[in-house]
Amino acid sequence: QVQLVESGGGLVQAGGSLRLSCAASGRTFSSYAMGWFRQAPGKEREFVAAITWNSANTYYKDSVKGRFTISRDNARNTVYLQMNSLKPEDTAVYYCNAAGIVDRYWGQGTQVTVSS
Repeated sequence: QVQLVESGGGLVQAGGSLRLSCAASGRTFSSYAMGWFRQAPGKEREFVAAITWNSANTYYKDSVKGRFTISRDNARNTVYLQMNSLKPEDTAVYYCNAAGIVDRYWGQGTQVTVSS
């Protein structure tokens, strides 16, 4: 079992920044690829960013490339999402995800609201 707890969400103005954190506990953190998903009002949950276990590769939704950066600190069992140049369309609940070969876990989410 892996437990994930997100933090760092909040209300910001367009053009501002937030840094989301996801703290993991349970199984060995470094064995999982990590990612961030989000769900905006009235929409399905969508992929935002992901990072491999050793940070060798990162992946991003096209609309956040150049603005968001995913990183991880395996020593602290934490994954981050640095969000810059935020836009109102980034408003959503952001969920942390841990993906292993045979299992997948989700956090409870943290609200990000970007005002215009």
